[in-house]
Amino acid sequence: MSWSGPHRLRTAGAVLAAVLVGSALTAPTAQAAPPDDGGALTGLVNPFIGSRNDGNTFPGAAVPFGMVQLSPDTGHTTGYDYDEDHIRGFGSVHLSGVGCGLGGDLPVLPTTGDITETDNAKYAAAYRHDGESARPGYYRVRLSSYGGITAELTATARTGRQRYTFPATDKANVLLNAGQSLHKNVSTTVEVLDSHTVRTALTGHGFCQDTRPYTLYTITRFDRPFASYGTWEGEKVTPGSQGSTASGRHGAYVRFDTRKDRTVEATTALSYVDAAGAARNLRAEGGRSFDRTRAAADAAWERRLAVVRTQGGNRTLRRTLYSSLYRSFLAPNIGSDADGRYTGWDRRIHRARGFTYYQNWSLWDTYRTQAQLLALLAPRESRDMARSLLRIDKEGGWLPKWGYGTVETNIMTGDPVTPFLTNAYQQGLLRGREAQEAYAALKKNADGVPPADSPALGREANVPYLRNGFAPYIKGRPHRKPGDSDFDHGASVTLEYALSDAMLAQMARDLGHRADAARYAARAHNYRNIFDRSTGFFRARDARGAFTGPADPARSEGFHEGTAWQYQWLVPQDLPGMIRLIGGREKAERRLDSFFAYQRLLKDPERTARTVWVNGPYDYDNADKYNPQNEPDLIAPYTYLSTGHPWKSTDVVHAALTLFTDTPSGMTGNDDLGTMSAWMVLSSIGVFPVQPGTDTWGLSTPVFDRVDLTLDRRYFPSGHFTIKAPGTSPVQRYIQSVHLDGAAHDRTYLTTHALRTGHELAFSVGPKPSHWGTGNGAAPPPVGGSARG
Repeated sequence: MSWSGPHRLRTAGAVLAAVLVGSALTAPTAQAAPPDDGGALTGLVNPFIGSRNDGNTFPGAAVPFGMVQLSPDTGHTTGYDYDEDHIRGFGSVHLSGVGCGLGGDLPVLPTTGDITETDNAKYAAAYRHDGESARPGYYRVRLSSYGGITAELTATARTGRQRYTFPATDKANVLLNAGQSLHKNVSTTVEVLDSHTVRTALTGHGFCQDTRPYTLYTITRFDRPFASYGTWEGEKVTPGSQGSTASGRHGAYVRFDTRKDRTVEATTALSYVDAAGAARNLRAEGGRSFDRTRAAADAAWERRLAVVRTQGGNRTLRRTLYSSLYRSFLAPNIGSDADGRYTGWDRRIHRARGFTYYQNWSLWDTYRTQAQLLALLAPRESRDMARSLLRIDKEGGWLPKWGYGTVETNIMTGDPVTPFLTNAYQQGLLRGREAQEAYAALKKNADGVPPADSPALGREANVPYLRNGFAPYIKGRPHRKPGDSDFDHGASVTLEYALSDAMLAQMARDLGHRADAARYAARAHNYRNIFDRSTGFFRARDARGAFTGPADPARSEGFHEGTAWQYQWLVPQDLPGMIRLIGGREKAERRLDSFFAYQRLLKDPERTARTVWVNGPYDYDNADKYNPQNEPDLIAPYTYLSTGHPWKSTDVVHAALTLFTDTPSGMTGNDDLGTMSAWMVLSSIGVFPVQPGTDTWGLSTPVFDRVDLTLDRRYFPSGHFTIKAPGTSPVQRYIQSVHLDGAAHDRTYLTTHALRTGHELAFSVGPKPSHWGTGNGAAPPPVGGSARG
């Protein structure tokens, strides 16, 4: 049924209000609560959220954006799984929420007794969750194997600190496994330097598919001399051996007598440059005691989390919010050493002067949510991240797609680096010469294809895309480089390219490149070229231009990790044009209602989210419903802003928020380096980047009575921004009016300029939908104009 006019407003509000009043809804929406008590925000973070059901988060120790993420590995492909009961070691490198095995370098494990096993799956230590705890910057576990050992972990940016409390024994061991991590090791070198120090060099590769190798250098310094030591290669253990180089299973052990002093501390420093860099990082950051290091890590997280202060909402909601904020600040990661040196993508050593070099770029994921959150709350770091991407282009010859450490993996498709960098420009992080440098790199990327000898794929399908206006779907085409091929996903790639063209057109226009701006703006409408009017959906075309694959949009081919149903709304640059293709606002609304199962949602939001939308973190196919667990339709709930039904965006967003809970399974899908966590934070506070790569933020009802953002005055002159929604609740969830600094605000979006110069955004909420945001011009405008016809 299609509703229209005031009757629709009254009916929708009455139905949902009646349902919510009578339900046992436990969604993370705001409840009456006293104002924030000023207590430690780190105490609200639960690092175990997302550690079950392939959320792929890690509970171990890290500082914001740290190179080191020291965390237990239990045998899961990405590190830690809450349902496992043995720990194989505490690896120094992890990434939050990645979908393929990566990291886990140098898993270190305390044991007792003789060294009889060299496979960490066999010498793994048992543990129970009632002996395990974690908070930002600190992890502790009681290992029940080996007579009972307590392991504690903390970290600095470039070092991981370990403290082990052994039983009384003359055979207390620490195993440093150089050859078994979460990826593929090519070769490893182990050296016992003296009675306190072990050094390793780990060369590995692989992330979903094989990549060029990279090398990680480590040095581990113990606080007391070890009584004996040795190394192993394969199954052979050699006591007294001071070092070796090998491929496959390989490592070292050191032994202590803990009959009088049961505690052993160790500090492991990392470097992606060389062994000397690891030693310098150890000297620069490894001098504090374990307890002082832990306190410093806690203080660093407290400062970072304190940029967001909330009032209202119950404790569970606040824990979920701050845990999401915590995960949003885990990546990208520092890649340069304490002296500024880093290994570039040309495999040469460079030095970052005046900025910090970052690495680990899950761009296909993060360009939609996390990039914008960091630009708002961590602009200094965000600027350095953007500058780091420009260094990759300068030194490696091309901008990245999915970069890990010092190499390109080419995982995922499309052109995610463009909206990532245009976002940095639109948020005011790249200016003057740097803006022009970024534009030149993006133009090269948008108009060309990397040479054959480059490891990068870039816009792999650019030649046919520029010639024909679409990227073809060529099933079974041989992959010419490691990674994902754009030709395997021609339909979604066309949408991704067109989105990026629109954002680049806006940047070109701003910087005075008028001819380029017109060219990119025209290409931004290429989404129309894969619209099949016979089905009313996007559809893949083959190399000859014929539509291909099943006509059923729920069974479509040529879309990366999704279907035509889920990708139909990925036209944020021109939703008015997309809506006209579908047949107008009423038809678009009916399709959105079907997509979100809106009528069922009104009756039971949480059940609809969990039983209709969600089908598993890796279930991407044969679906005609919203998938909140993956990136392609993260923006889709906000499409209602463009159909004149903003209250429906709130309904859908608040239902999706019920998927985020304060439990190990409280993550929806893979976190993908903070992507899903950033979605939760932004949607909870009521502002969301509905056009990634621009300065546009869509509005929905916040779930807190008040949110105070502390902003960096170098980028936001006001220094703070307050969002108010007094009385917001599962029933009082509909926007009645909005005021920006006291002036009525009828549009359903803000610009970054408003955030930069304003002070307060005030929502008035009520139990029924209103006419707020339904007028002409209320919706986010198309980027650079809308396609006609």
